[in-house]
Amino acid sequence: MFYGSYVALITPFRNGEIDESALRKIVRWHIESGSHGLIPMGTTGEASTVTEQEHKRVIEIVVEETAGQIPVIAGAGSNNPNEAITYAHSAQSAGADAVLAVAGYYNRPNQAGLYAHFQLLHDHTDIPIIIYNIPPRTIVDIQPETLAKLSELPRVVGVKDATQDLGRISQERRLINKPFSYFSGEDITALAYNAMGGNGCISVTANVAPRLCSELQRACQQGNFSHALMLHERLMLLHQALFREPSPSGIKYAVSLLGHCHEDVRLPMMPITNETRTMIKSALQSLELV
Repeated sequence: MFYGSYVALITPFRNGEIDESALRKIVRWHIESGSHGLIPMGTTGEASTVTEQEHKRVIEIVVEETAGQIPVIAGAGSNNPNEAITYAHSAQSAGADAVLAVAGYYNRPNQAGLYAHFQLLHDHTDIPIIIYNIPPRTIVDIQPETLAKLSELPRVVGVKDATQDLGRISQERRLINKPFSYFSGEDITALAYNAMGGNGCISVTANVAPRLCSELQRACQQGNFSHALMLHERLMLLHQALFREPSPSGIKYAVSLLGHCHEDVRLPMMPITNETRTMIKSALQSLELV
């Protein structure tokens, strides 16, 4: 099973291109900082605005740089199942440990269509699959019964839950009858999600505070929820500041303050306002990160 603090990795850009040297530096920093795993080419990685060639190259770099030290779950989501299969094959060839697969956006399929999408991906690949359920972005919601049915497929091994419904994990755990990786997809709910049986968080905040995020997850794994609560409360101002404007603009600015990359984002994402910059910098200073 996958567990702990997994970083929803940003994709650094410079002059309109992927900054490969910055990406390698960031990966090494996360390994040194105790992150439990990396997830390139997800929502935070701006997968929607990179080319197919760039998508594959980012995953290759992350796998190369981790060199097996921590797991890499490669974003391979698409509303087109054939494209998702292509990305999954590429991720497997690069040496990724699993793929993160989202479906539903724009098409708006029903539950049968969602199941068929992921079943096709499963049946045409040989790599573990984490299902990404994020109704705020995809409009459609993978219901607990559908996820439970998907879990019966041998290589569907977990879920990233960004439903914003803390009751969801209890419904899923009641229905799923095998070891399963339950990841929160929301930093602010990570503690509560783990208290209800989760295994970790696929975290945006971990891009800038990896040590604190991994420490929080370790505390949860050890059942030390009082320490986890203290860390959660310390991180709250940072969570709120980073998500004050559409992600990943805020997190990229935060990482740029640490000197790891430029803050460039691709359209239609825009740079954050000065007010948000002030809030992010203040939150980082309160945590002694800058």
